[in-house]
This record gives sequence, structure tokens and C-alpha cells, in this order.
Amino acid sequence: MTTEDLSGMGPLVARLGRAGQRLKHADRARPWVLDTAVVFMVFLLFGLPDLLHAVGVIGGDGDGDGPRRFRMAFTRLPVAGMLALQAGLVLPLLWRRRAPAAAFGAVTAVFVLQWALGAALRADVALFVALYSLTLHGRLRQLPWACAVTMGALGLVAARVSTAVSVWDALFFLLSTATAALALGLMIRIRRAQLAGLRDRAARLEIERDQRGRLAVAAERTRVAREMHDIVGHNLSVIITLADAGAYAADVAPERGQEALHLIGDTGRQALGELRRVLGVLREADGPPAEPELSPQPGLTDIDALCEGVRAAGLEVVYRTAGDIDALDSGVQLTVYRIVQEALTNTLKHAGAGARANLAIVAEETRLTMTVQDSGPPTPGAGPRTANEEGHGLVGMRERAALYGGHVSAGPAGTGWTVRVDLDLTPQEGAP
Repeated sequence: MTTEDLSGMGPLVARLGRAGQRLKHADRARPWVLDTAVVFMVFLLFGLPDLLHAVGVIGGDGDGDGPRRFRMAFTRLPVAGMLALQAGLVLPLLWRRRAPAAAFGAVTAVFVLQWALGAALRADVALFVALYSLTLHGRLRQLPWACAVTMGALGLVAARVSTAVSVWDALFFLLSTATAALALGLMIRIRRAQLAGLRDRAARLEIERDQRGRLAVAAERTRVAREMHDIVGHNLSVIITLADAGAYAADVAPERGQEALHLIGDTGRQALGELRRVLGVLREADGPPAEPELSPQPGLTDIDALCEGVRAAGLEVVYRTAGDIDALDSGVQLTVYRIVQEALTNTLKHAGAGARANLAIVAEETRLTMTVQDSGPPTPGAGPRTANEEGHGLVGMRERAALYGGHVSAGPAGTGWTVRVDLDLTPQEGAP
């Protein structure tokens, strides 16, 4: 078959598929229609010819057109008896799908009775239809006894026709037909089971996809909320401190107040830029993406600028590093930057301007240690923050550290406060 032939069959296959779907929907809505149609077709194709032979409409003397010795091997039935046996064979097929075992049993009983009387009917094909229906719709554990009963019934037929046909030839033909009915039922049953499994798997995959989507949305919301807390909390603390210092210096040293206002403007613009970068991922672009105007995520190289901003607010910061911090992963650098930002913000908020903070970052082969220790409020008598005073900032630091298998410890040290962070830099299994 050529490619042109296959391409020409495409519309035909599509039409047959659509017709099959419509037939399946109609059968699901009115199953009795198909069952009645099967009974009618079996009677029309196999029962009606025997009746017409019996009344002499076709076949001349009603003896049929087979060999004489073959005709003499069977009993001639009256029309009423033939019609009764045909009804017993065909009518049970009406419930072949709702009660396949009962339908098979009824058909088999009439089949055995008919052959015990020595009569041969074309409607005997109902036995193979009932066996097919039991295989397709019944319970699998019913098949062994159904096959045994079928073999016994077909053995009776082979014995009855032995005067005209060899017993082994008759058994071969009859058992081959029964095997075909059984195999067809099993094939369709397995195919339906496979399709049901595929539909179930597709439904589960769709549910899992939706769950992964919801989890991703929740994780992104958590990340954005954490970033916004760090950005807003730090920059607002710096702005408030600068505003207080500017208000105090407005009367004493106006030039210092003007410098504080400039620093407030710079800090506000920096905070606005970072907020735009974080919130930009939540907006859906309606047109082609514009040229990026914002800086990338901060890293350890930006800690110097962070310290300068805090120093401008009045907090003395001593910053030192050890190890190859520039070789750290960008995710680790962002985590360290945000933790430093939060720690210095808390120091500025609780210790106030005039305090001193020592920041140390030490990078080793598999560990990174960061320490922020402040001297506490410069005002005599003001004690450090209590250990149970834990806000969202410390929770956010612990969440960030947990991403790299680390932990955060924070607590009072003398008159000040110390934050210590340990991160695990060992690559995770499966990481590139």
C-alpha cells in the first residue's frame, strides 16, 4: 500500500472514529437498543432461514440442500418447536451484558436440549455470542467452567454428527470457533482495560500537574514575600534613621540635614528599584518584553554598598571576609546578602545610630560561616534585646539558611546581640 493510499484513508478513519464515538455515547444512554439489535440480527441471519425451510418457502420439500446422509442425521422439528428453541437460544442475549453468566447458562441449556433432541439449528451461533459476551463482560473466574461446559456441549454436537462427518473434524471446527469467540472477547477486554488505565493515568497526571502548579505558586509567593520583607524592612529602617538624624541636624548643622535628605532619596530609589525587580515577575507582559532596566540579584560584592548605606544612617560597621567568596554560587551569595541585610537592619533598629557592628564572612571548602555582632545601644543602661523577642526577620533568615542545610543562632552577647549563620556548601546529589 502506497503513501497516497494511506493518506486517502485518513478522512475515512476519522469519520469511522467519530461514528464509533457517537455510537458509544448512544449505547451508554440507551443500552437496550444495541442488545435488541443483536438479538434481531441473530434471528434475521440465522433463525429466519431455518423457519423458511421448515414452512417450505425456500428449499422445495423443506429438507434443505445438504447431502442426504447429513439431512438424515437430524430430527425434523415442527415450526412451533423450532420457533420455541430459537427463542430459547436468542432471547437470553438481551441480558448478555447485564448478566452474562445467566445468559450463557440459559443459551447453553437450550443448546444441549436441542442437540439432545437431535435437531440442528443455525441459531446455535448464539452459544458463541454468549461465550464472547461472558468473556468480555463477566468475571474472569467464571471462564474456566464456561469453557468446560462449552467443550461438553460441543462434544455432544460432534457425537451427533459423527454419522455424516468425522468426530475429529467436527470437534476441530467447533472448538476453533469457540476459541475465536473467547480470544476476541479477551482481546477487547484487555484493550478496554488498557484504555481505562491510560485514562486514569492521564487524570492522575493532570491532578499532579495542577498540584505542582499550586505548589510552585505558593513557593513563589513565599519567595516574593521574603524578598519584599528584606527590601522594605532594611530600607525603611535606614530612611527612618536618616530622617530622625536630618530633623535633629536641621537646626544645628543644616548642611548635614541636606545630606541626610539626599541619602533618603537615594535609599528610597534603591528600594523602589529592588521592589520593581521582585514584583516584575508577577506581572504578565502584554507585549514584547522591554529592555531590562533593573540590576540583577545582589551578591557578596554588593555588601560593601550595603554597609555604606548603613554607615550613612549612623551605624559603624566593620566588615571583613576570609576565603574565596567570589567563587560562591549565586544562590548562596543572595542568601548571605539577604541575611546580612536583615541582621544589620535589626542592629540599626534595636541598637540605633552610634552603635558598632562587626560583620565577618568566612568561606571554607564545604562550609560558610557568617557572624554579625553589635555592641548594643550606645546609651548607658539600655540592655540588649531579649532572646524570646523573635520577629519575622529571624524566621526569614532561618528559612534562607535551611535552603542550604544551614542553621541560624541568635541571642544576646554582653550588652549587644550576635547572629551566627552556618551554611553547607556541599553540592547536592544529582546537581550538575
